[in-house]
Amino acid sequence: MKQFIIRRLLIMIPVFIGISMIIFGLIHSTPGDPYITMLDPNITEADREAMLNSIGYYDPLPVKYIKWIERAIKGDLGYSIRYKEPVADVISRRIGNTLLLSVTALVLSVLIAVPLGIVSATKQYSVFDYVATILALIGLSIPAFFFALGLIKVLAFDLGIFPISGIETTGANYTGMKRVLDVLHHMALPIIVLTFVQTASLMRYTRSSMLEVIQQDYIRTAKAKGLSERVVIYKHALRNAMISIVTLISLSLGGLLSGAVLTETVFVWPGMGTLVYQAILNRDYPLVMAGTMLLALCVLFANLLADIMYAVVDPRIRYE
Repeated sequence: MKQFIIRRLLIMIPVFIGISMIIFGLIHSTPGDPYITMLDPNITEADREAMLNSIGYYDPLPVKYIKWIERAIKGDLGYSIRYKEPVADVISRRIGNTLLLSVTALVLSVLIAVPLGIVSATKQYSVFDYVATILALIGLSIPAFFFALGLIKVLAFDLGIFPISGIETTGANYTGMKRVLDVLHHMALPIIVLTFVQTASLMRYTRSSMLEVIQQDYIRTAKAKGLSERVVIYKHALRNAMISIVTLISLSLGGLLSGAVLTETVFVWPGMGTLVYQAILNRDYPLVMAGTMLLALCVLFANLLADIMYAVVDPRIRYE
């Protein structure tokens, strides 16, 4: 396993470099001058050209990429055109908010969806199965932004139970436990949206995986030997079905840094999703580059984690 992890990490290096080249090329192939908003409108054309030359704006694309790599290795991700401060500082303020929201929603969806999928599969065509299936289909069919707007209308606007947007109450300046409770209060609606959407797909995936496994011959053999239903389902069937479930969960892990762009936008949640989206609209190239590269890195490590988890959930899998 140790050698496998080392090999995968070494393979990730050229893959990561290739991804960075593609993203860098796409971003810098966009026409126009993204630095126009940073320059004094009263500056002369000669001074403007001198400033652009000094920052390497007219350098060939390969030269720009090499300079970016050299700075990135040293921890310098560039200077945000929109926020007019280092990109690393901008991301550091947002990444925690996205991880708080995304990880919480992912954990809740796994805790809810996997048990529901198991029960739905073991009680196929029962009332519980039909109800769970209908709710899952609703979750898969309804757009996340529409569901979010509906919750805001009913729970925030009409009933006033939850705040409409943001991460904290503006001007409250809470500290300690009051601040924690205030953040949790603001998290409630976006967490409900993300958890419901993720639970729907994961529950259906778990159900189909379990149905496929419990129809295998070895499951019938285990039942014929007199093993209890609980042991057959949770010790034998679930361990084999988890391979497919781990794949879906790992794909969800890969998108943690990107956040749920629509959900974050609707609830004005200050996370990475809205940050990268606004950076694209404002043509903030350094911020877009850093944000997309962090997402790519997260996806690569999520795939590595999935391979490791395969061996954990299924002892038959071994990496030599």
